[in-house]
Amino acid sequence: MSETTRSTEHVKGVAREFVNDATDSLAVGAREFKDHYMAEPAKDLLSLAKAYAKDKPEVAAVWAFGLGLIVGWKIKPW
Repeated sequence: MSETTRSTEHVKGVAREFVNDATDSLAVGAREFKDHYMAEPAKDLLSLAKAYAKDKPEVAAVWAFGLGLIVGWKIKPW
């Protein structure tokens, strides 16, 4: 093999390794993003809603009634 062919193969190998490392790093980052930013806020919102309902049950009941009325009106089951 000539020197140019070996150099080209070396560059291709380095580039392939770089792309594989970048892809693996991106996959790990995407999994961490999904686990944290998709699951955690839902848990936080639910716990905040429960705490608010315990502190102010009348307000929470009115909100639930109002939301149910609006959703029921939009669905129109009758």
